[in-house]
Amino acid sequence: MTYRYTILIFLSVLLCSCQNNIENDNPQVGIKGQLKKWQKVELSIGGPDVAEYDQINPFLDYRLIVTFQNGETIYPVPGFFAADGNASETSADKGNVWKIRFRPDKVGVWNYTISFRKGKNIAISDDSGEAINGDGLAGQFEVTDANDDVSNLGRVQVDGRYLKREDPNTYFLKGGADSPENFLAYVDFDQTYRFGSKAINREGEANPREDIHKYEPHIQDWNENDPTWKDGKGKGIIGGLNYLASKGVNSQYMLTLNIQGDGKDVWPYSDHNERYRFDCSKLDQWEIVFDHMDKLGMMMHFVLQETENECLLDGGHTGVQRMLYLRELVARFGHHPAVTWNLGEENGPANFSPVGQTNQMRKDMASYLKKVNPYPSVVVVHTHSGNKDQDEILNPLLGFKDIDGPSMQVADVKNINKRVAKFIEESDKTEKQWMVCLDEIGQAWKGVMPDEHDPKHDTVRHHALWGSLMAGGAGVEWYFGYRYPHNDLMCEDFRSRDMWWDQTKIALDFFRNDLPLDQMNAANALVNNDAFCLAKNDEVYVIYIPLGTGNISLDLKNASGIFSVKWYNPRSGGDLQMGSVSQVEGGKTVDIGMPPSETILDWVVLIKKT
Repeated sequence: MTYRYTILIFLSVLLCSCQNNIENDNPQVGIKGQLKKWQKVELSIGGPDVAEYDQINPFLDYRLIVTFQNGETIYPVPGFFAADGNASETSADKGNVWKIRFRPDKVGVWNYTISFRKGKNIAISDDSGEAINGDGLAGQFEVTDANDDVSNLGRVQVDGRYLKREDPNTYFLKGGADSPENFLAYVDFDQTYRFGSKAINREGEANPREDIHKYEPHIQDWNENDPTWKDGKGKGIIGGLNYLASKGVNSQYMLTLNIQGDGKDVWPYSDHNERYRFDCSKLDQWEIVFDHMDKLGMMMHFVLQETENECLLDGGHTGVQRMLYLRELVARFGHHPAVTWNLGEENGPANFSPVGQTNQMRKDMASYLKKVNPYPSVVVVHTHSGNKDQDEILNPLLGFKDIDGPSMQVADVKNINKRVAKFIEESDKTEKQWMVCLDEIGQAWKGVMPDEHDPKHDTVRHHALWGSLMAGGAGVEWYFGYRYPHNDLMCEDFRSRDMWWDQTKIALDFFRNDLPLDQMNAANALVNNDAFCLAKNDEVYVIYIPLGTGNISLDLKNASGIFSVKWYNPRSGGDLQMGSVSQVEGGKTVDIGMPPSETILDWVVLIKKT
């Protein structure tokens, strides 16, 4: 090692330590972070001085893993090449800084041990390889209890049919934006542009002659202490997230790879035609945005491919290209507390793309994701919209241990309640209960229309929003149809659906109201007139009454005792209200009465044992 190289390592580590006032017990390892439970801790070490484009590939031919241990809790966390360690600002593509991002879930002393090896394709293999500088380094740091702000809420995990925050143990009911799917096609990210040469584009595809996202209407939503990079870049995308969070939106759907897809403007690689090397500065800029989402309490819904390109890597198999892709994303972003990993948008063969991944390919990809990710992870697969297509893909996956559920797309909104309930009920018969979310609605050209075109959103509210949640669904995300302004590929202003975000929050607020959701099941047979019912028998019943429905009866023949009857307005929210009947008695079929007002509109009824 040269004298200059030693000095570079020392200065890099000293800078990390001084910036965060951390007493580091190993001078060769820099530690950055607050050292509090659920806060990101970033370790950096001086390693080989390399570049993204070197003949020896820094992403594939080196393997950095740091094992963190606190008592019986052990996390082997993959690390990554970080160029000069400040690439988001410098756009560096070479350097000697290597990083590991870790999120401790326990207070106390965490011990760490570094494994740093070199060898052909070693990043995605178990070969021992050759030890290099940093291998065998060990140390420890102490983590204190979390702060009280939202950024310290615990990891989101699957718990039966629902997502829950690990700490505190509360339901995470998803209410998110499914559009724009190319959310990360943002002008202020390095090396981000639209790649395409077709003279004619299929309807629904992005036009290569049109601009990528700027999110200019949301610059006003950026706040003084919010992050930026490179002297003020990033205000549009950060402001957009601020607006969404202010409306109660807690999830954003985003493709991480759409080469050959509809947008052709998102990839993590150092070049559009590259498959083995990554863009350090672009991915560091993504991380700034994802860190801000943590502070807002938002989930990152990473959609790893789309139907047009699901065979781009390794012909659909989980080989070197796909394993490397997944490992790099997990190493950089897997630590975030709220992440859903989606195997792919509209996964499986389609009419215009007859070649797609097989069920075995899906299983292999999901299993590798679970293997390489040291944290409890949420892995789902997005479906095509037709019943037949869904059944062909999802039925063979029922019971498979490494897929946590389907990310549903349903073209006919009137089928949503039945389709969501089907896969909840079918998976309940296996050893793997699925968590089912509604993440896209049809028709593709329509979706959720802007407020100016559909200010009341009656159909979507009834069939999609309440229809999915009343089936036992774990959450929703909203797709914007391509024939309307601010659509799935060209949305610049999330305020285009301002009224719809309000209605989504109204629904989710109701279901967060102390209901035993994981013990309630779809029970439409207990009610009449096409109403939806979600029930824990003999304890609590929720009924959604559609627009213009007459009197509703509830079958309580298998229940006993007295039940209170209260009403909730799904259009405006607010407190529970009294209707024409205040209570009913079990042991028979009962008339639940009329709502307090606007009797021809939709209402929600909460019937609870007293």
